[in-house]
Amino acid sequence: MRKWQLIFLVILMIGSLSALEMPEDESLKSSILLYETWLKAKMEYRGITGCSFSIVYDKDLIYCNGYGYSDIEKQIPATSKTVYRIASITKTFTSTAIMQLRDAGKIRLDDPIKKYLPWFDIKTEFDEDPEITIWHLLTHTSGLPAEAAFPYWTDHEFPTVKQIIETLPDQEMIYPTETKWNYSNLAMSLLGYIVEAASSQKYEDYIELNILKPLTMNNTCVDILKNKKIKKELATAYGRRLPDGSHKFTSFTDSKGLTPAANISSTVEDLAKWASFQFSGKSTDGKVLIKKSTLNEMQRVQWLQPSWESGWGLGWGVRKKGDRTIVGHGGWVGGYRTQISFCPDEKIAFIIMFNSDDASPSEYIYKAFDLIGPALIKAYNDEKLPETKPDSVWQRYVGKYRDPWSWDYDVMILNGKLVIYSYDYPPEDDPKYSLSELTPTEPHTFRITDKNGYGQKVVFEFDENGKVTRFKKGENYNYRVIEK
Repeated sequence: MRKWQLIFLVILMIGSLSALEMPEDESLKSSILLYETWLKAKMEYRGITGCSFSIVYDKDLIYCNGYGYSDIEKQIPATSKTVYRIASITKTFTSTAIMQLRDAGKIRLDDPIKKYLPWFDIKTEFDEDPEITIWHLLTHTSGLPAEAAFPYWTDHEFPTVKQIIETLPDQEMIYPTETKWNYSNLAMSLLGYIVEAASSQKYEDYIELNILKPLTMNNTCVDILKNKKIKKELATAYGRRLPDGSHKFTSFTDSKGLTPAANISSTVEDLAKWASFQFSGKSTDGKVLIKKSTLNEMQRVQWLQPSWESGWGLGWGVRKKGDRTIVGHGGWVGGYRTQISFCPDEKIAFIIMFNSDDASPSEYIYKAFDLIGPALIKAYNDEKLPETKPDSVWQRYVGKYRDPWSWDYDVMILNGKLVIYSYDYPPEDDPKYSLSELTPTEPHTFRITDKNGYGQKVVFEFDENGKVTRFKKGENYNYRVIEK
């Protein structure tokens, strides 16, 4: 086995848990445990370096954890306090600033952007188009190109505001205004400049004074280079896993003129406060920072994609998943992949962050909604599921086991039942697929049973001190892994 595989096999069992107030609900705890087991299996298989995760219900952060490493070489574990570049999630802060200014009467969404940015100029062959408005920028329907006129996603050298202004007249419109959705970092950067023009404050100062401080997001900042305390906790950025299994460091990027689109850094704990804010519009001490009706306006579809499966609100993406409407935004900037998603109707939210380019946050977010969401809703609405009390003896079997070929199993207690999770490679997309119930038949003996009660026998064996050392499954043995 390669060295990096051995490293990940050990480190992904690290979880720096932040203990929080959570309902004493066995179903909810079990769903979180199963989710984490599946998440760690996925990370191990894919060689993902580190991850932080949090769960929100209404105004409460109910759970957060970290997995793997924030820095592999220095052996620094990822925790719920690890700082990540949140990249394009920055756009949700910029959009909120715009809506605060709208509510304060300082701007209108149908205002042409030239009213605030008189220097705005760009080539266009669509002469009969309406003027680009603030609403067009918020919904990504302006027709503007995706980026400013520089290859910053190639060389990681971002332009200044001055450079963007100077080169804008040489760029061209991509689509006629208000005819097609086209995600644009350039458009969102222009919104940040409008925040400055309308508020007479620097963008960074406006966000700090009107959003971050009132929400006590003390580990979040617009410019991490100016904040040594927060930068010290920044996770190391890694690129995708290369064919030899290694990860290269990714150089730090300062977004400069693209700051309103991509520059904020934060933690899953702080973004949990941002998620809770989306349900109320209130600061930590109860002050209204934005009207609830304005939040509703931002979170409903303003532009519907032709597929009718997703759309765009004002700064937020909106997607239909089954019966649930999910609002959210992802982020990706050199070595960091992040996502925040919430369901306004259910008041539940999940935040996940990775310090690896090849992670896929949306996959894990949507699985959290499917797996944890139902139990979360029931727990907080006193719709308790019938609970089965586990045999008190079973706790001694709980743990990780491995056969000589490094095939792993987790023995867990979920919903009052003893179960075994098999680490399939590659891991299944549905965590429940790899889960089997252990039905007791004799002392220390179980069967992995089907609906008729038939199945392979599992026998736990002990050392002279009465500690479980291995289990026999069929004719083969799986040895307990002692985790440090």
